Amino acid sequence: MERSLVLIKPDAMQRGLAGTIITYLEKQGLKMVALKMLHLDKALAQRHYAIHRDKPFFDGLVNYISSAPIVAIVFEGKGAVNVVRKAMGTTDPAQSEAGTIRGDFGLDIERNTIHGSDSVKTAEEEIKLFFSEDEIFSY
Repeated sequence: MERSLVLIKPDAMQRGLAGTIITYLEKQGLKMVALKMLHLDKALAQRHYAIHRDKPFFDGLVNYISSAPIVAIVFEGKGAVNVVRKAMGTTDPAQSEAGTIRGDFGLDIERNTIHGSDSVKTAEEEIKLFFSEDEIFSY
């Protein structure tokens, strides 16, 4: 089964949306196989967003994601990466369709509520940043 990493970002946590987002993704047929709440330090945030290191928004992104606790989740299911991507909506909530997580709950392009892996390969790498194998369950 395919897996995807999902991060429920600080703006969603501050507004009490974690349960709503988890429920929404589970209703898409995905199974939660790992879950933890944590406060990212800047070093982990920089590793997670390393692909954006040379972009002008990198420092703001790192500061934002490490500004408050987040929830990290591994979802598993058929086509999990694409299911999560479709459920999230586009990066900019203003351009996301109603009924998507970002379309319904995102505030702006930075505070867009949720992160999801963009490919199977990226998911494998991202999951290893946040979870050890013994923290991921099969059931």
